[in-house]
Amino acid sequence: MTHGVFHVPAPKNEPVLSYAPGSPERAAIQSRLTAMAQEQIDVPILIGGEEIRTGRTAPMVMPHDHAHVLGHFHKAGPQEVARAIDAAEEARADWIRMPWEERAAIFLRAAELLATTWRDTVNAATMLNQSKTVHQAEIDAACELIDFWRINVHFMERLYAEQPESAPGIWNRIEHRPLDGFVFAITPFNFTSIAGNLPTAPAMLGNTCVWKPASTSVLSNYYLMKLLEEAGLPPGVINFVPGSGGEVGDPVVADRRLAGIHFTGSTDVFQGIWRRIGDNIREYAQYPRIVGETGGKNFVFAHASAAPRALATALVRGAFEYQGQKCSAASRAYIPQSLWGEVRDIMGAQCSEIGVGDVQDFHNFMGAVIDASSYSKLSRAIDGARADSTADVVIGGEYDDATGWFVKPTVVTVKDPRHDLMRTEFFGPLLSVFVYDDARFEETLELCASTSAYGLTGAIFGTDRAALRQGLEALRFAAGNFYVNDKPTGAVVGQQPFGGSRASGTNDKAGSMLNLMRWVSQRTIKETFVPPTDFRYPFMDRE
Repeated sequence: MTHGVFHVPAPKNEPVLSYAPGSPERAAIQSRLTAMAQEQIDVPILIGGEEIRTGRTAPMVMPHDHAHVLGHFHKAGPQEVARAIDAAEEARADWIRMPWEERAAIFLRAAELLATTWRDTVNAATMLNQSKTVHQAEIDAACELIDFWRINVHFMERLYAEQPESAPGIWNRIEHRPLDGFVFAITPFNFTSIAGNLPTAPAMLGNTCVWKPASTSVLSNYYLMKLLEEAGLPPGVINFVPGSGGEVGDPVVADRRLAGIHFTGSTDVFQGIWRRIGDNIREYAQYPRIVGETGGKNFVFAHASAAPRALATALVRGAFEYQGQKCSAASRAYIPQSLWGEVRDIMGAQCSEIGVGDVQDFHNFMGAVIDASSYSKLSRAIDGARADSTADVVIGGEYDDATGWFVKPTVVTVKDPRHDLMRTEFFGPLLSVFVYDDARFEETLELCASTSAYGLTGAIFGTDRAALRQGLEALRFAAGNFYVNDKPTGAVVGQQPFGGSRASGTNDKAGSMLNLMRWVSQRTIKETFVPPTDFRYPFMDRE
């Protein structure tokens, strides 16, 4: 029984550790990396608190050393999926009845564990299995997920405090119920923080979940599940079911108890899920909530007044950090002719200093792309650009998969602003540039706004305030996260809520209260203290 109106601790963004030479965090992560690289982990399916091993396994490898196997994970099939849904449904009643502040305490404890005793393990797993540098792992697997858990709990308190007005003699209130069924979380390889947030955001609100992690990030995601267990998450609230998209996703989407989808991944997969839900709509016990963040063809647009070095640095960081495998990564740029020569030279000089290799070598700025399929797609695109008379590879273009799936930073200029390289998402370190006539600023803004089907992130650079204002207006619907004189990556939870529309998703803004609102179904309660005892109204009285 709860007696009190409680307030969660005021959240603050987790400080990013530097891992500078001589720092204690550098020594700690290097020690953990050495130990974990020598381990062979057997990752089970986790359903209702039980470990399940099907014997159908897949390897977990280092993308930067793809012969190095870190372990194997057991793949779920329809039988395990059915069991996971049943476990989620069985856990619902007790989880719903748990007071909100007790649920909050679990995720606040999880945040504290990740900030302390689990930080090195989750960061190291992300580095080894997803080929992130220590900085990219730190800002993602540690800081962003800590922020999600602390700040989402704060948003949960605010959401529950949203209540209606009451008339005299009446008490109106709203119960923010969880959804009437289970939530299916489908998470990507590229952000451990997203993998942790997608099942836990609905769970905070009293929902139970089935979680399918990406097959290329199972190691870090498994450790998150073990962390949540240590934090006190009851069995069955989140059920961990790695496996192929069809074997796990198809039976989940076909289940009548499905209440919601929380998704980050490709546009094609998301549209396919939406289509299957639509085809099956008469069979569900409720209309499933569909929340998704998908692809992007994110832009950087420069006005002639832009500072060349700031622009070049933003392009290098925005396009090539984490091998361009961020949902928000810069992949197309529009640069005026008057700036292009200087910007190209600065970018070329910076890219020549970029180390590409094993992320355990802290001198490297980039690791490998995630798998052979990604490597093949990118190498084909680069070869195609070399063979195309309307394109020119001006920086980089080298790739090698002998040891790891390495693709060096590559910049391609195109003569046609609607070239496929300006429209297709390649999800790697490949930046396409259209150099425009300075006099055609307004016309080129329209090209930028209309060329891509996506609408995730974008940036504009310049010092001319009128031009910046014009760009903000012209590109209003081209990006859900828009940056002025900054790279289009690096959204911080609670500061820049993240998401886009068009083919980029439903724009339900992870890292804001808007996202949490999607995981509740309100019930309005009206209580009348002294109800009427006569059916007649005053207007019926005789004069």
